[in-house]
Amino acid sequence: MRSIILWAFVAYLIGSFPSGYVITKLFHRDKDGKRDGLDIRTIGSGNIGATNVRRAMGLGWSWVAGFIDISKGAFALLLAAQLAPQEEQETIKAVVALAVVLGHNFPLWLKFRGGKGVATTYGTLFFIWPYESFAVVLLCAGLWYIIMEFTRYVSLASMLSLCAMPIGFWVLGAPNVYVIVSGILAALCVFRHRSNIDRLIHGTENRLK
Repeated sequence: MRSIILWAFVAYLIGSFPSGYVITKLFHRDKDGKRDGLDIRTIGSGNIGATNVRRAMGLGWSWVAGFIDISKGAFALLLAAQLAPQEEQETIKAVVALAVVLGHNFPLWLKFRGGKGVATTYGTLFFIWPYESFAVVLLCAGLWYIIMEFTRYVSLASMLSLCAMPIGFWVLGAPNVYVIVSGILAALCVFRHRSNIDRLIHGTENRLK
């Protein structure tokens, strides 16, 4: 039990690195081209994720933020796969997957006000059950792209694609703990998007241009 708690703590710390916040703080420039230390939480949706980074700094920086957020999840799972005891791997990897996303969503350094965990969930679940998880995540990424292209709603694409992941794991016969944790992460994603859901219902959600 102590090793599981330790892994959860390490994964939380990895996930809690606030990439979008750091990027805008260090590299955002005002109209005169001077760095102004912008706090991304004060603009747009107030989220520290890649979508809001795009609003603040453009597509290129949003790709950087997204890549870092994906990498946090991937790194945590690869670390567990290499170092966790074989007899506890399934449980530890599931705990790590949940903890790293919770770290991203509720980072200690920003008073627990973080992102929505979509990119980090993708990076996490990609490596949770190789090689079958590669297929599940890539198919769900394709679903995300199709929904986003047709609707231009990033929030809707994110929620539906993550909700499809536990179905994919179940269909391929993944260990129950992986099906469960992917379902929990999908539910967490929907919970974090509750304001977006309200705007979608009322037709006021912003479309990606």
